Amino acid sequence: MAITSANQLELLQTAEAVAREKMIDPALVIEAMEESLARAAKSRYGADMDIRVDIDRKTGRATFTRVRTVVEDDELENYQAEFTVEQARQYMDDPKVGDTLVEEVPPVEMGRIAAQSAKQVILQKVREAERDRQYEEFKDRAGTIINGLVKREEYGNVIVDVGAGEAILRRNEKIGRESYRPNDRIRCYVKDVRREVRGPQIFLSRTSPEFMAELFKMEVPEIYDGIIEIKAVARDPGSRAKIAVISYDNSIDPVGACVGMRGSRVQAVVNELQGEKIDIIPWNEDMPTFLVNALQPAEVSKVVLDEEAERIEVVVPEEQLSLAIGRRGQNVRLASQLTGLDIDIMTEAEESARRQREFESRTKLFMDTLDLDEFFAQLLVSEGFSNLEEVAYVEQEELLVIDGVDEDTADELQARARDVLEAQNKAAMDNARALGVEDSLVEFDGLTPQMIEVLAKDGIKTLEDFATCADWELAGGYTTVNGERTKDDGLLEPFDVSLEEAQNMVMTARILLGWVDPQELEDGDDAEEDETDDEQQHEVGA
Repeated sequence: MAITSANQLELLQTAEAVAREKMIDPALVIEAMEESLARAAKSRYGADMDIRVDIDRKTGRATFTRVRTVVEDDELENYQAEFTVEQARQYMDDPKVGDTLVEEVPPVEMGRIAAQSAKQVILQKVREAERDRQYEEFKDRAGTIINGLVKREEYGNVIVDVGAGEAILRRNEKIGRESYRPNDRIRCYVKDVRREVRGPQIFLSRTSPEFMAELFKMEVPEIYDGIIEIKAVARDPGSRAKIAVISYDNSIDPVGACVGMRGSRVQAVVNELQGEKIDIIPWNEDMPTFLVNALQPAEVSKVVLDEEAERIEVVVPEEQLSLAIGRRGQNVRLASQLTGLDIDIMTEAEESARRQREFESRTKLFMDTLDLDEFFAQLLVSEGFSNLEEVAYVEQEELLVIDGVDEDTADELQARARDVLEAQNKAAMDNARALGVEDSLVEFDGLTPQMIEVLAKDGIKTLEDFATCADWELAGGYTTVNGERTKDDGLLEPFDVSLEEAQNMVMTARILLGWVDPQELEDGDDAEEDETDDEQQHEVGA
């Protein structure tokens, strides 16, 4: 196939037709044609030559040119596409390195194989252009709801026609009992849009909490307008859900607005989610109060919050226990997701028994270590003393408020407590020394003898060993796997070492060893602060 005047305009017409069909820029199709013709020319003139083709956008005339570049003598590698300054003087006046010589060459005849190759190049370029257009169209739609038509089902995954392409609703993103047939209409949440080798992949979801939040935004104008905000959503897809809302207008009840007249608004969401029951809960900044709301319809007697451990204890009457936990733990699990806290639910009787055990344990500690009778030990526990350190180092005035304790008694109590602690420290240090602990760890500020003993038993015997520890290995923490939080015990957790304290100790050890430059650390912190300021300014500007 030669590019003659008879088919020059046909090139432009073909490019226009393909561009219209695929909804892409005609210039992209023409560029693909230029590349395919250049490939065919290279197969005729030589693969090492730099052959370029330019198609006139008005006439369709294809111009074939050979390009050669002037290079340094010692950089000459491709004799077909490069030449030296000396060689270039035969064709150019005063050539310099980097100059190019462009010569027109005769058009090529395209045989069957070359034509097939050209066709493949054009198709490939068109596919790439389609993918780019599809990605550009959908990349900003992540986080929104989209309507589509079911095309087919593959291995439990639903392929959805979304107009300008296909999206996938994975099996684990479908509500359990849903089934679809071809041409069924479907509404989904665009969870992610990614570029992949085979083109942009649009991932849909009907189980994500964000899907429910977006549905409420569509049904409740106050949410769309920002008067009411959805603060948290927790779902057991297809069964039950909890959604926490807050109103920024005192005259508007957030729960009532989301429920709607005779439940019309919430019912529209329930129908879309195949009958999923939805509890709408008022948000509260006070976490215990919010949790009491989240555990509805169960009644709560008492709440104890441990913010550092992100854990909360809830005490309920015996008859409310099953209601608070819910069928298969559903109610407490959704409340935990909503609040982001681990929840321990116990009855009033269980809580009373636990408190009694703690009382007896602390009483026995004071009786055994301070040589006190049971009544006196119980007095200390009743006043809130839980360990020897509190007795030994508390202000004496706090001991004097206890009935029957005068200054002499208080002095004696504190002296006994300090003697016991010193003996325990000595025993712990002797044991740590026997295990091979080095002075570098013993002299490190912030570690008590008991801590050093615990570290030594775990094989941490030098400052270098300590500096390689992760903060959670020392202070403990929680790991979330498949939505379930599991407890990681820390070596120093029994000594109430917080995660922040552990981080500071490990970083101090690394600085002392010269592993970390404190100046670089400060510069890094300053850079993070600047970045945070920039982000805040950007948000304000937006």
